[in-house]
Amino acid sequence: MVGFDLDETITARWRRRLVGVRPEERRHWRTRTAYYAAVSGLLAQGASGFAWSDVIGAVHPRGCRSTFYEVTGAHAKHSLFGELLAQGDLDAVQLAWCYRRANAVDQLIDEVKVWTYWPYRERWEAAPGPAGPDSADSLVSAVGSWARDHLEVAAALDCAPPVCAVEDQLVLYPGQYSAVSVVWRLTDVIRQATRNVAYC
Repeated sequence: MVGFDLDETITARWRRRLVGVRPEERRHWRTRTAYYAAVSGLLAQGASGFAWSDVIGAVHPRGCRSTFYEVTGAHAKHSLFGELLAQGDLDAVQLAWCYRRANAVDQLIDEVKVWTYWPYRERWEAAPGPAGPDSADSLVSAVGSWARDHLEVAAALDCAPPVCAVEDQLVLYPGQYSAVSVVWRLTDVIRQATRNVAYC
């Protein structure tokens, strides 16, 4: 049914480039994932509205302000938000508009959502028939499963879905949905899955 290569979405290319094969890329990815794990841990503890200093304090073995701002924020190296802005096509611009954030911590939370969702995306992408990309409902199911397994991360930022899930829907069905409509739909899926989490 689908002729689009999901390995060539903006998010997939961004992640592949960071995970990479060159030692400096692997090192930067390890640094990013240390910050992702710190944020995920803070959210799992029920924290909300925390600051960059809280994230730095939660990073193991240790975090620092300069590294935090290399990972996230307006001048971050290799931010996913920056990748969306750089693409310039209509879907990417709409996605960037949906995911514009007021501060660096919230931008980092969006990337944490992608990081925690990625194994679910890989299973969904590899699944045959109606369990995989050949079915529109299967994406909803994958997002719901992720949200139930990562309640606090999923509920953060008013239940915003992982940007990669929104992008997947847009590229699989080009021209049929707007970024805003997919964000709303998947947000509702996450709200249903996390309805007992207080800050969603």
